[in-house]
Amino acid sequence: QVHLVESGGGSVQTGGSLRLSCAASGFVLSTYCMGWFRQAPGKGREGVAGIDADGATTYLDSVKGRFTISQDNAKNTLYLQMNSLKPEDTAMYYCAADKCTAADFGYWGQGTQVTVSS
Repeated sequence: QVHLVESGGGSVQTGGSLRLSCAASGFVLSTYCMGWFRQAPGKGREGVAGIDADGATTYLDSVKGRFTISQDNAKNTLYLQMNSLKPEDTAMYYCAADKCTAADFGYWGQGTQVTVSS
């Protein structure tokens, strides 16, 4: 059974850093496509970063150069290093997983809150 648990959220000031973690179980993380998404109050969900089974990464334009997605295969854990945080990064952050052949992500964590104050 696929299970994703995020952690690492919190409150920081503008310019600060956080590292989100997503502990995965029930599957081998390195064989799946993984993603980080976020949703701010009153806004739709948006994809922040993704990594495929070959290790190729993609980023939302507004986070390029500030956020880095990575994974530790030995720990079966996905990370999102977030630097130079801005108030507009405030949102609930979710990790997602699925086979790379899937049309969309079918497995989601419960989310972790990130709040950036000015």
